[in-house]
Amino acid sequence: VQLQASGGGLVQAGGSLRLSCAASGRTFSRYDMGWFRQTPGKERLLVAESSWSGGRSNYADSVKGRFAISRDNAKNTVYLQMDSLEPEDTAVYYCAAKDGTLWRHWGQGTQVTVSS
Repeated sequence: VQLQASGGGLVQAGGSLRLSCAASGRTFSRYDMGWFRQTPGKERLLVAESSWSGGRSNYADSVKGRFAISRDNAKNTVYLQMDSLEPEDTAVYYCAAKDGTLWRHWGQGTQVTVSS
């Protein structure tokens, strides 16, 4: 599966953004999907993940209550709704698909910048 992330940008603190990740291929619905973020010099961290059906999701503690992951398997797309953004949320955001137990497939990343 190939992934294309979009929707990043510059927003003021307290604002919202919605990231999208469009997948190619007919097997999108079989994958658990996730959103990660990375800042310079730091490791890439999982922010949110969704089961293949969308029935189960998990979040990093730092974004719980502010971010929501969702997916539309008919559109081969996973979303990350980000509300109440904070400057600490500034990062490059990546979507990924889990194949088995590993995050094997990655999008190209989209920059999110939150100004104070």
